[in-house]
Amino acid sequence: MAEETSELPGPDFAAGIDAGVLADGAMLLGHADGEAVLLARRGAEWFAVGASCSHYHGPLAEGLMVGETVRCPWHHACFSLRDGAALRAPALDPLPSWRVEQTGARVFVREKRAAPTPKLLPDSAAIPRRIVIVGGGAAGNAAAETLRAEGYEGEIVLVGAEPSLPCDRPNLSKDFLAGSAPEEWVFLRTEDFYREHRITLALGTPATGLDPAARELKLADGRVLAWDALLLATGAVPRRLAIPGADLPHVFTLRSLADCRAIIARAGAARSAVVVGASFIGLEAAASLATRGLAVAVVAPEAQPMANVLGPELGGFLKGLHEAHGVGFHLGTTPQAITGQGVTLANGTELKADLVLVGIGVKPETGLAEAAGLAVANGVLVDEFLAASAPGIFAAGDIASWPVRPNGERLRIEHWVVAERQGKIAARNMLGRREPCDIVPFFWTQQYDVSLNYVGHAARWERLELEGSPEARDCRVTYFTGGRKSAVATIFRDLESLEAEVAFEREFPPAR
Repeated sequence: MAEETSELPGPDFAAGIDAGVLADGAMLLGHADGEAVLLARRGAEWFAVGASCSHYHGPLAEGLMVGETVRCPWHHACFSLRDGAALRAPALDPLPSWRVEQTGARVFVREKRAAPTPKLLPDSAAIPRRIVIVGGGAAGNAAAETLRAEGYEGEIVLVGAEPSLPCDRPNLSKDFLAGSAPEEWVFLRTEDFYREHRITLALGTPATGLDPAARELKLADGRVLAWDALLLATGAVPRRLAIPGADLPHVFTLRSLADCRAIIARAGAARSAVVVGASFIGLEAAASLATRGLAVAVVAPEAQPMANVLGPELGGFLKGLHEAHGVGFHLGTTPQAITGQGVTLANGTELKADLVLVGIGVKPETGLAEAAGLAVANGVLVDEFLAASAPGIFAAGDIASWPVRPNGERLRIEHWVVAERQGKIAARNMLGRREPCDIVPFFWTQQYDVSLNYVGHAARWERLELEGSPEARDCRVTYFTGGRKSAVATIFRDLESLEAEVAFEREFPPAR
């Protein structure tokens, strides 16, 4: 036991520490009862929770304390310090929590608390008896879990076109595709989880028809599901090339687990790959395939990858990062044809390719909504509560176009964390909460050993300010739109990324 304790970080909170060690608003990493513990102080109150984020085990002691919450430095998950509850995606599970006692000038971490159980909702005619969720991605899964966490006891049916259990989709272009993560890490939950939480799965079964007036959903297998509330979370589908050879068997898009499995199978016997498109998905896939030992070439029409999104400094850095790993770039051109041996470009260049991966963006999967007569314009139009134009129907994730304060501009953002957070908000609003969608967008990209965080939204930035050096992997880029800060990108400045998120939240506080 002594050896185990000596390997744990910081002081032994069970033995007590001097209260003066920790200032108001500060956190300290230590341990108790053989587990790493984060101790935090807010005024006269003390909190103790698990020290590792339940998403990817980020070090919470290096994160940011905001009120009675702590935010993870890696991917901005947020937890309650009071009871460890997972408040914001990408966290799914709560943190363990301990009782803290101050005796005189000493503070002790005592016994671990039992996990809180949801309070059942009162029986009310306003509470839907059956909720159907269309889409087994980030938003759909988050909504299903949130309904049970909020004490909902009615029937939940999760309909998904893909046959696999809901997946950690960012992993498909990163660690899993690179071969550094096993497949079991990809699934968000096990079948037992859905069974224990009474979430009925209808996977591998696309929805084919929606009747808002009758409140019925038709499935491809002939079933008709009645619903009292319905969430559309159908996500997006990859755009495809319209050139000769685009339908050959060695040409892939990357969206689902099945796509990723097929790419990995092909990569096992391939020596060369061409990635069409220098999007985040394209560049992450290029890094993963290069990590597998393939000779990779990236083809894109722009003069520099990601410069229109991140600016020339970060775009140039990412290009150099890939080139240092052997990836070649063919920019300012497009593919004209694909054969069994390679890709012909518009400038006449011939590239060898045993594998072609197309990453030229996605489009929202709005066909079901359009056919049902819902208001659609580059996504399903929703109000600030994510309610669509027909009663009882909500939308979240990649298909949702929602109004953003202060000017009501509509956004539709294709980011994993945004989809999860919207799924949670939509779930609470289906239960009558009336919680506005006041999300500050956040995403991250991982390419080789470099992680870049981006908070805010700057589709049309006018100028940027660079502090630090991308090449030194230590920088912050601030984007300005209409004379105000609209987004911040950082490389290995995680705390500054969290601080930027909080600043955006305080600039436009929730309208509640």
